[in-house]
Amino acid sequence: MKKITRLKEDVAVWKFFLLLPFTLLPFYPVSSCLAQEVADKMVATVNGGARTDLITYSDLLWQLALQPNTSLANPGSDDLNRALRLVTDQRLILQEAEKLPTIAPTDDEIRSARDQLVKVFPSLAEFQQRLLRVGLTSSKLDEILEQRVRIEKYLDFRFRNFVLISQKEIAEYYQDVYVPRLRSRSPGQIIPTLEEARSEIDLTLTEAKIESDTDAFLDSARERAEIVILSPV
Repeated sequence: MKKITRLKEDVAVWKFFLLLPFTLLPFYPVSSCLAQEVADKMVATVNGGARTDLITYSDLLWQLALQPNTSLANPGSDDLNRALRLVTDQRLILQEAEKLPTIAPTDDEIRSARDQLVKVFPSLAEFQQRLLRVGLTSSKLDEILEQRVRIEKYLDFRFRNFVLISQKEIAEYYQDVYVPRLRSRSPGQIIPTLEEARSEIDLTLTEAKIESDTDAFLDSARERAEIVILSPV
């Protein structure tokens, strides 16, 4: 699975569900005094040139806690290493995003991201229990969401605004991918015309280009950065 796919999965996964309808589901914060303490240790540092970010074991647990259907019971090295890769990628993008003060998230955007995150869990109680289990307080959650919204806005600013999909690309995708796939998955179904499928295909190709551009950006950022593993997970 490509990097940007993982990035987006995780706020729940992580596109932050900013494209989903706003939910009025109430959020009852977990206080600092109630949050379970988690033994912490330094795992890695990410040096983007102007600054060095520290990644701790708690950062990895918090990453896992915010992913639905991810077990928090004795997470294995595979889960922790995936979380480490994801958190590292987030820090690399964040270091660039923070250079653009104009994309700073608003309180409403952070609140919306938090509400949408809660919505993807089976219940508010389960969501709160996951936070409690890994010692993730309400204030720390808002800090994480502020960073994630900032990253999402940066990716939109840097990549989405410059993606252009040609009519030729849409027509070729329709003929070579869209129609064969639909016939394979749903034999006998009436195939939408090119015009009917145009918007869907345009969105698909746009997301694919953003994914490809983000992959290239992250590869370049990793080459420039000094990423030091302090404690193997």
